[in-house]
Amino acid sequence: MTAASTFRSADSQAAGTRAPGAVTPAALCELTEALRERMASVVVGKAEAIDTLLATFLAGGHLLIEDVPGVAKTTLALTLARCLDLPASRIQFTADLLPADVTGVSVYDQAAREFRFHPGPVFAGIVIADEINRATPRTQSALLEAMGEGQVSVEGRTLQLPDPFMVVATQNPLDMEGTFPLPEAQRDRFMTRLAIGYPDAAAEETMLLARGGTDPLRDIAPIASEDSARAARKTVAGLHLDAAVARYIVALVAATRHDEAITLGASPRAGLHLAAVARARAAMAGRGFVSPDDVARAADDVLAHRLVPAGRHPSASAALNAASAALSRILARTPVPRGN
Repeated sequence: MTAASTFRSADSQAAGTRAPGAVTPAALCELTEALRERMASVVVGKAEAIDTLLATFLAGGHLLIEDVPGVAKTTLALTLARCLDLPASRIQFTADLLPADVTGVSVYDQAAREFRFHPGPVFAGIVIADEINRATPRTQSALLEAMGEGQVSVEGRTLQLPDPFMVVATQNPLDMEGTFPLPEAQRDRFMTRLAIGYPDAAAEETMLLARGGTDPLRDIAPIASEDSARAARKTVAGLHLDAAVARYIVALVAATRHDEAITLGASPRAGLHLAAVARARAAMAGRGFVSPDDVARAADDVLAHRLVPAGRHPSASAALNAASAALSRILARTPVPRGN
Protein backbone atom coordinates (compact mmCIF):
# COMPACT_ATOMS: atom_id res chain seq x y z
CA MET A 1 0.00 0.00 0.00
CA THR A 2 1.39 3.45 -0.92
CA ALA A 3 0.70 6.73 0.82
CA ALA A 4 -0.59 8.32 -2.38
CA SER A 5 -3.42 5.81 -2.69
CA THR A 6 -4.61 6.10 0.92
CA PHE A 7 -7.30 8.47 2.23
CA ARG A 8 -7.01 10.68 -0.88
CA SER A 9 -10.53 11.98 -0.49
CA ALA A 10 -9.45 13.74 2.70
CA ASP A 11 -7.27 16.16 0.71
CA SER A 12 -10.19 18.31 -0.45
CA GLN A 13 -11.73 18.22 3.02
CA ALA A 14 -8.50 19.48 4.59
CA ALA A 15 -8.24 22.34 2.07
CA GLY A 16 -11.51 23.80 3.30
CA THR A 17 -10.42 23.86 6.94
CA ARG A 18 -6.95 25.38 6.57
CA ALA A 19 -5.95 27.58 9.53
CA PRO A 20 -5.54 31.34 8.98
CA GLY A 21 -1.95 32.15 8.13
CA ALA A 22 -1.19 28.65 6.87
CA VAL A 23 0.06 27.87 3.39
CA THR A 24 -0.96 25.10 1.02
CA PRO A 25 0.73 21.69 1.31
CA ALA A 26 2.05 22.20 -2.21
CA ALA A 27 3.77 25.45 -1.16
CA LEU A 28 5.17 23.74 1.93
CA CYS A 29 6.49 20.91 -0.24
CA GLU A 30 8.34 23.47 -2.39
CA LEU A 31 9.83 25.07 0.72
CA THR A 32 11.03 21.76 2.16
CA GLU A 33 12.58 20.76 -1.17
CA ALA A 34 14.52 24.04 -1.19
CA LEU A 35 15.58 23.49 2.42
CA ARG A 36 16.69 19.93 1.67
CA GLU A 37 18.85 21.08 -1.24
CA ARG A 38 20.44 23.94 0.68
CA MET A 39 21.10 21.87 3.81
CA ALA A 40 22.50 18.96 1.79
CA SER A 41 25.26 21.27 0.53
CA VAL A 42 26.54 21.48 4.11
CA VAL A 43 25.54 18.13 5.65
CA VAL A 44 26.59 15.87 2.78
CA GLY A 45 25.03 12.45 2.21
CA LYS A 46 22.56 12.57 5.13
CA ALA A 47 19.18 13.09 3.46
CA GLU A 48 17.23 11.10 6.06
CA ALA A 49 18.78 13.03 8.94
CA ILE A 50 17.82 16.28 7.24
CA ASP A 51 14.26 15.02 6.71
CA THR A 52 13.93 14.01 10.36
CA LEU A 53 15.13 17.41 11.54
CA LEU A 54 12.76 19.21 9.16
CA ALA A 55 9.80 17.04 10.15
CA THR A 56 10.49 17.63 13.85
CA PHE A 57 10.76 21.38 13.36
CA LEU A 58 7.59 21.58 11.28
CA ALA A 59 5.73 19.49 13.87
CA GLY A 60 6.76 21.93 16.62
CA GLY A 61 8.90 19.43 18.51
CA HIS A 62 12.41 18.96 19.86
CA LEU A 63 15.13 16.61 18.64
CA LEU A 64 17.63 14.43 20.51
CA ILE A 65 20.71 13.48 18.47
CA GLU A 66 22.68 10.57 19.93
CA ASP A 67 25.89 9.91 18.03
CA VAL A 68 29.67 9.94 18.20
CA PRO A 69 31.64 13.21 17.94
CA GLY A 70 32.38 14.79 14.59
CA VAL A 71 29.38 13.66 12.53
CA ALA A 72 27.82 17.15 12.12
CA LYS A 73 25.29 17.06 14.95
CA THR A 74 25.69 20.75 15.76
CA THR A 75 26.20 21.71 12.13
CA LEU A 76 22.88 20.12 11.18
CA ALA A 77 20.95 22.33 13.60
CA LEU A 78 22.90 25.49 12.75
CA THR A 79 22.29 24.94 9.05
CA LEU A 80 18.52 24.86 9.58
CA ALA A 81 18.73 28.06 11.63
CA ARG A 82 20.68 29.81 8.87
CA CYS A 83 18.28 28.63 6.17
CA LEU A 84 15.25 29.94 8.08
CA ASP A 85 17.01 33.10 9.32
CA LEU A 86 16.33 32.10 12.94
CA PRO A 87 18.50 33.19 15.88
CA ALA A 88 20.48 30.24 17.22
CA SER A 89 22.40 29.65 20.42
CA ARG A 90 24.64 26.85 21.59
CA ILE A 91 24.99 25.74 25.21
CA GLN A 92 27.93 23.51 26.08
CA PHE A 93 26.60 21.42 28.95
CA THR A 94 29.16 20.63 31.65
CA ALA A 95 28.96 19.37 35.23
CA ASP A 96 29.33 22.89 36.66
CA LEU A 97 26.64 24.50 34.47
CA LEU A 98 23.85 26.09 36.51
CA PRO A 99 20.15 26.52 35.59
CA ALA A 100 20.66 30.31 35.49
CA ASP A 101 23.32 29.78 32.81
CA VAL A 102 20.54 28.40 30.63
CA THR A 103 17.52 30.55 31.49
CA GLY A 104 19.19 33.83 32.42
CA VAL A 105 19.84 35.88 35.54
CA SER A 106 18.89 39.25 37.05
CA VAL A 107 21.75 41.69 37.67
CA TYR A 108 21.48 44.77 39.83
CA ASP A 109 21.82 48.00 37.82
CA GLN A 110 23.28 50.58 40.21
CA ALA A 111 22.43 53.52 37.96
CA ALA A 112 18.76 52.54 37.69
CA ARG A 113 18.69 51.09 41.22
CA GLU A 114 16.84 47.99 40.09
CA PHE A 115 17.42 44.43 39.01
CA ARG A 116 17.38 43.83 35.28
CA PHE A 117 16.90 40.42 33.75
CA HIS A 118 19.49 39.28 31.24
CA PRO A 119 18.00 36.49 29.09
CA GLY A 120 20.00 33.29 28.83
CA PRO A 121 20.81 31.34 25.67
CA VAL A 122 17.47 29.50 25.85
CA PHE A 123 15.87 32.63 24.38
CA ALA A 124 16.60 31.76 20.76
CA GLY A 125 14.76 30.22 17.83
CA ILE A 126 16.94 27.10 17.76
CA VAL A 127 18.80 26.14 20.93
CA ILE A 128 21.59 23.57 20.65
CA ALA A 129 22.08 21.77 23.96
CA ASP A 130 25.46 20.17 23.30
CA GLU A 131 26.31 17.05 25.34
CA ILE A 132 23.21 17.50 27.48
CA ASN A 133 23.98 14.42 29.56
CA ARG A 134 27.13 16.05 30.98
CA ALA A 135 25.08 18.51 33.05
CA THR A 136 23.50 17.70 36.40
CA PRO A 137 19.81 16.72 36.54
CA ARG A 138 19.03 20.11 38.09
CA THR A 139 20.40 21.92 35.04
CA GLN A 140 18.87 19.44 32.60
CA SER A 141 15.47 20.13 34.16
CA ALA A 142 15.86 23.84 33.38
CA LEU A 143 14.95 22.90 29.82
CA LEU A 144 11.79 20.96 30.76
CA GLU A 145 9.42 23.92 31.04
CA ALA A 146 10.96 25.56 27.99
CA MET A 147 10.47 22.43 25.90
CA GLY A 148 7.00 21.63 27.16
CA GLU A 149 5.40 25.05 27.51
CA GLY A 150 7.44 27.40 25.34
CA GLN A 151 8.10 29.61 28.36
CA VAL A 152 10.51 30.07 31.26
CA SER A 153 9.65 30.92 34.88
CA VAL A 154 12.35 33.10 36.42
CA GLU A 155 12.17 34.83 39.79
CA GLY A 156 8.40 34.77 39.97
CA ARG A 157 7.87 35.86 36.35
CA THR A 158 6.82 33.84 33.33
CA LEU A 159 8.60 34.82 30.13
CA GLN A 160 7.58 33.60 26.69
CA LEU A 161 10.20 32.08 24.42
CA PRO A 162 10.49 33.00 20.73
CA ASP A 163 8.13 31.51 18.18
CA PRO A 164 9.27 29.32 16.51
CA PHE A 165 11.34 27.63 19.21
CA MET A 166 13.19 24.31 19.04
CA VAL A 167 15.73 22.48 21.19
CA VAL A 168 18.25 20.21 19.47
CA ALA A 169 20.13 18.28 22.15
CA THR A 170 23.15 16.09 21.50
CA GLN A 171 24.87 13.37 23.47
CA ASN A 172 27.49 10.70 22.92
CA PRO A 173 25.86 7.27 23.49
CA LEU A 174 29.19 5.54 24.11
CA ASP A 175 31.05 7.87 26.48
CA MET A 176 29.26 7.46 29.82
CA GLU A 177 32.04 8.56 32.21
CA GLY A 178 31.08 11.67 34.15
CA THR A 179 27.61 11.87 32.64
CA PHE A 180 24.06 12.05 33.97
CA PRO A 181 21.77 9.95 31.72
CA LEU A 182 18.51 11.63 30.81
CA PRO A 183 15.61 10.19 32.83
CA GLU A 184 12.64 8.71 30.99
CA ALA A 185 10.50 11.77 31.75
CA GLN A 186 12.94 14.07 29.98
CA ARG A 187 13.53 11.75 27.03
CA ASP A 188 9.77 11.75 26.58
CA ARG A 189 9.92 15.51 26.00
CA PHE A 190 11.92 14.98 22.82
CA MET A 191 9.58 14.45 19.91
CA THR A 192 12.16 12.51 17.90
CA ARG A 193 15.53 10.87 18.31
CA LEU A 194 18.15 10.65 15.56
CA ALA A 195 21.51 8.99 14.93
CA ILE A 196 23.31 10.62 12.00
CA GLY A 197 26.01 8.00 11.48
CA TYR A 198 29.22 8.22 9.49
CA PRO A 199 29.01 9.39 5.85
CA ASP A 200 29.71 6.89 3.12
CA ALA A 201 33.04 7.02 1.29
CA ALA A 202 31.73 9.04 -1.66
CA ALA A 203 30.09 11.67 0.57
CA GLU A 204 33.19 11.97 2.75
CA GLU A 205 35.41 12.42 -0.31
CA THR A 206 33.05 15.11 -1.66
CA MET A 207 33.20 16.90 1.68
CA LEU A 208 37.02 16.84 1.75
CA LEU A 209 37.37 18.17 -1.79
CA ALA A 210 34.67 20.85 -1.53
CA ARG A 211 35.58 22.54 1.74
CA GLY A 212 39.33 22.98 1.74
CA GLY A 213 39.35 24.14 5.35
CA THR A 214 36.51 26.68 4.96
CA ASP A 215 33.32 26.77 7.00
CA PRO A 216 30.40 25.91 4.70
CA LEU A 217 27.96 27.67 7.05
CA ARG A 218 29.43 31.03 6.06
CA ASP A 219 28.04 30.70 2.55
CA ILE A 220 24.52 29.71 3.63
CA ALA A 221 21.96 32.40 2.82
CA PRO A 222 18.41 32.30 4.21
CA ILE A 223 15.73 30.99 1.90
CA ALA A 224 12.79 31.68 4.22
CA SER A 225 11.86 33.85 7.18
CA GLU A 226 10.44 33.45 10.68
CA ASP A 227 7.00 34.27 9.28
CA SER A 228 7.37 31.52 6.68
CA ALA A 229 8.40 29.07 9.39
CA ARG A 230 5.36 29.94 11.50
CA ALA A 231 3.06 29.58 8.48
CA ALA A 232 4.59 26.20 7.67
CA ARG A 233 3.97 24.99 11.22
CA LYS A 234 0.33 26.12 11.02
CA THR A 235 -0.06 24.14 7.82
CA VAL A 236 1.28 20.99 9.47
CA ALA A 237 -0.86 21.40 12.59
CA GLY A 238 -4.02 21.73 10.48
CA LEU A 239 -3.38 18.73 8.23
CA HIS A 240 -6.26 16.26 8.12
CA LEU A 241 -5.93 13.12 10.25
CA ASP A 242 -8.54 10.48 9.47
CA ALA A 243 -10.15 8.67 12.40
CA ALA A 244 -8.89 5.33 11.07
CA VAL A 245 -5.30 6.62 11.04
CA ALA A 246 -5.77 7.99 14.56
CA ARG A 247 -6.90 4.52 15.70
CA TYR A 248 -3.80 3.05 14.03
CA ILE A 249 -1.58 5.41 16.06
CA VAL A 250 -3.41 4.50 19.28
CA ALA A 251 -3.03 0.79 18.50
CA LEU A 252 0.73 1.12 17.93
CA VAL A 253 1.28 3.11 21.12
CA ALA A 254 -0.89 0.77 23.19
CA ALA A 255 0.93 -2.29 21.84
CA THR A 256 4.22 -1.01 23.26
CA ARG A 257 2.66 -1.09 26.74
CA HIS A 258 1.75 -4.77 26.54
CA ASP A 259 4.68 -6.25 24.65
CA GLU A 260 6.68 -8.76 26.71
CA ALA A 261 9.94 -7.41 25.31
CA ILE A 262 9.24 -3.90 26.64
CA THR A 263 9.26 -2.92 30.32
CA LEU A 264 8.10 0.67 29.85
CA GLY A 265 5.90 1.51 26.87
CA ALA A 266 5.11 4.78 25.12
CA SER A 267 3.16 7.54 26.86
CA PRO A 268 0.05 9.35 25.58
CA ARG A 269 2.38 12.24 24.70
CA ALA A 270 4.19 9.83 22.39
CA GLY A 271 0.96 9.28 20.45
CA LEU A 272 0.48 13.03 20.07
CA HIS A 273 4.05 13.39 18.87
CA LEU A 274 3.67 10.51 16.42
CA ALA A 275 0.58 12.14 14.91
CA ALA A 276 2.42 15.48 14.65
CA VAL A 277 5.46 14.02 12.88
CA ALA A 278 3.23 11.98 10.56
CA ARG A 279 1.43 15.22 9.64
CA ALA A 280 4.79 16.85 8.94
CA ARG A 281 5.93 13.94 6.75
CA ALA A 282 2.69 14.14 4.76
CA ALA A 283 2.99 17.91 4.31
CA MET A 284 6.61 17.56 3.20
CA ALA A 285 5.33 15.21 0.49
CA GLY A 286 2.80 17.83 -0.65
CA ARG A 287 -0.29 16.05 0.67
CA GLY A 288 -3.11 17.51 2.76
CA PHE A 289 -3.82 14.28 4.63
CA VAL A 290 -1.95 11.71 6.71
CA SER A 291 -1.57 8.13 5.54
CA PRO A 292 -0.65 5.03 7.58
CA ASP A 293 2.65 5.01 5.69
CA ASP A 294 3.49 8.40 7.21
CA VAL A 295 2.84 6.97 10.66
CA ALA A 296 4.93 3.84 10.08
CA ARG A 297 7.81 5.86 8.66
CA ALA A 298 7.86 8.15 11.71
CA ALA A 299 7.34 5.42 14.34
CA ASP A 300 10.97 4.53 15.07
CA ASP A 301 12.13 8.16 15.27
CA VAL A 302 9.29 9.05 17.65
CA LEU A 303 8.84 5.95 19.80
CA ALA A 304 12.08 3.96 20.11
CA HIS A 305 13.94 6.32 22.47
CA ARG A 306 10.96 6.36 24.88
CA LEU A 307 10.81 2.58 25.29
CA VAL A 308 12.64 0.65 28.01
CA PRO A 309 13.35 -2.89 26.78
CA ALA A 310 13.19 -5.84 29.13
CA GLY A 311 16.39 -7.47 30.33
CA ARG A 312 19.91 -6.18 30.86
CA HIS A 313 21.84 -4.44 28.08
CA PRO A 314 25.56 -3.61 28.02
CA SER A 315 25.09 -0.06 26.73
CA ALA A 316 22.51 2.59 25.93
CA SER A 317 22.91 1.90 22.22
CA ALA A 318 22.24 -1.81 22.77
CA ALA A 319 19.08 -0.99 24.72
CA LEU A 320 17.93 1.30 21.92
CA ASN A 321 18.54 -1.42 19.33
CA ALA A 322 16.44 -3.84 21.41
CA ALA A 323 13.64 -1.26 21.63
CA SER A 324 13.77 -0.68 17.86
CA ALA A 325 13.61 -4.42 17.19
CA ALA A 326 10.54 -4.78 19.44
CA LEU A 327 8.92 -1.81 17.72
CA SER A 328 9.54 -3.36 14.29
CA ARG A 329 7.71 -6.51 15.41
CA ILE A 330 4.81 -4.39 16.69
CA LEU A 331 4.58 -2.53 13.37
CA ALA A 332 4.59 -5.81 11.46
CA ARG A 333 1.70 -7.32 13.39
CA THR A 334 -0.51 -4.23 13.84
CA PRO A 335 -3.31 -4.14 11.21
CA VAL A 336 -2.97 -1.22 8.80
CA PRO A 337 -6.18 0.71 7.99
CA ARG A 338 -7.26 0.84 4.37
CA GLY A 339 -8.41 3.96 2.55
CA ASN A 340 -11.72 4.34 0.80
